[in-house]
Amino acid sequence: MEKQKRRSIWKPYWQSMLDLFEYQFVVGILLIVILWVLRTLADLVLRSTGRVAVSSGDFMFLFTSWQGILLILFGLTVFFVYLAFDINTKIIYAGKLIEGKPDRIRSTLKESLLSIRAFLCPEGLLIVLYIALIAPLVGVGFSMALTRDLYIPSFITSVIESTPLYHLAYVLVLLVFAYIGIRNLFCIHGVVIDKMSVRDSIRHSKELVRKNWKNHWKQTLLFGLNIVAMNVLLFLIFVVIMVTAAIVFIGIDVSRRFLYLFILLTGAAVFSFFNSYVVSFYMLRMTELYYRYCGKENSGLPVRTSRFHPFVWLGVVAALIFVVVGSWGMEKNFDRIFPADPGVLLIAHRAGGKEAPENTVAGINAAAEAGVYGSEIDIQRTLDGYYIINHDATFARLTGVNKKPGEMTLAEIRELEIHDPNHPDKTEKVATFEEILDASKDRLVLFVELKGDSADPKMVDDAVALIEEKGMTDQCVLISLKYDLIDYAETKYPYMQTAYLTFLTFGDTAALNCDYLGLEEESATEDMIERMHEQGKGVLVWTPNEEDAQKKFLLSEADAIITDNVYQAQELRKQLGERSDIARIADRFFE
Repeated sequence: MEKQKRRSIWKPYWQSMLDLFEYQFVVGILLIVILWVLRTLADLVLRSTGRVAVSSGDFMFLFTSWQGILLILFGLTVFFVYLAFDINTKIIYAGKLIEGKPDRIRSTLKESLLSIRAFLCPEGLLIVLYIALIAPLVGVGFSMALTRDLYIPSFITSVIESTPLYHLAYVLVLLVFAYIGIRNLFCIHGVVIDKMSVRDSIRHSKELVRKNWKNHWKQTLLFGLNIVAMNVLLFLIFVVIMVTAAIVFIGIDVSRRFLYLFILLTGAAVFSFFNSYVVSFYMLRMTELYYRYCGKENSGLPVRTSRFHPFVWLGVVAALIFVVVGSWGMEKNFDRIFPADPGVLLIAHRAGGKEAPENTVAGINAAAEAGVYGSEIDIQRTLDGYYIINHDATFARLTGVNKKPGEMTLAEIRELEIHDPNHPDKTEKVATFEEILDASKDRLVLFVELKGDSADPKMVDDAVALIEEKGMTDQCVLISLKYDLIDYAETKYPYMQTAYLTFLTFGDTAALNCDYLGLEEESATEDMIERMHEQGKGVLVWTPNEEDAQKKFLLSEADAIITDNVYQAQELRKQLGERSDIARIADRFFE
């Protein structure tokens, strides 16, 4: 009897997973087509401005031209499309499953599209923006697949975390947004299931959460434990597959590398398949709770008559073929796909990273002694037209003088003493650009960031003149977060190497007028790196300092990483070069 009871609990969820597989297959194809159309239109609008891409370095164009406003509207349209196909349809479909009358996917999609009209109001727009931009950051409420990996760049979070007041404000803002997300957990349900207005649904959700918050937290905890249990079960299944594969393939005398690849590819496919449904199961469970809290007659998944799911079996067969063929192909190209040492170069951040006071001659010497490929520095112009090395807008953090370089003469700046918190026992003078050039010549490649309020075409001209005077045009790379400066430098001085630093781009990024693209670590995806290389551009990644991040990019196709922890990266690269075959495969799959 107990066995039958357990079967009745799990069976409807298994049936629902098969139904959701078919649903996601069809909706996924539809989303690809719609997004392709919208992206093509957006590209046409962007190119009509003479631009190939818009990025974090020139985003103000979006707010100062009709083409920019149109691109923003395209972006909002994409959010509404995802709301319809990635969230609303799942809730509507879950409701039909709970009511025991799953309809055709086509009618569900039609109903979801019609529900979008309810969100075309100020409150609805705020809900959509919360789902797209806030929920991924606070981890509360529904989020759409398009922005589920949204992040705050690490160079911003590092500033927040290093300043107690900023950190406190950041935590408070997250708590406020989390509270808003909790209050509106059932807002979309009210709109798409009970046809409420967004305003009424917000009030309704608040009331449901207030009355049932204890039960909701209990159910959320149970849901999480079930997901953990399912992952444990999948791991046990994976172990069985691994043992079986070892017996079968060793019996037919396949290479050890093929066996490793087959096992890990199978495991990756099984876990990816299950975890891709966690969000759908969460929506299904939330919809069950909505029905229960509203006192609806049907509030749980019923057991239905099993039916044949052709897409499921087609997917299983396709996955098996992919694993076998993929294992064979990777085994034949093993050293290219899983190189022992990809040869990613190391660049010390702010002259010498953490090995010496930042942006100083001592930092250049430390970087040279460490044997890295290059050093990154920041140049700014003084009041009397000279160039010194400093990262911040003022000298306050390192010297205690709260003035900008452009407010002081070179003579005044030369009187300052740098007290780097990472090196309390050392003091250094603020270096001039010429001193840094002399210290690095024939020792390092210098990545010169055009920094601060004085970063303009004159800075480009003056920097190039000084570099030419030192005979170092082949030992320097001009870099900047301002695309117009890099475009100017690349156009006027094509013999100089340039790098555009960015963390957000849209359009044909590979066609930007530069030699390198400097990507903030979270935006340096494999796809982006591959596209840059196809256009003959190099990729710099800034600034992976943690061991896991360094390992990830040392194993990537990036050309170089800019880091503060130079010796840690060197030790990691040495360890990576000594890995076994199975470690090389595992690092590639699970990095």
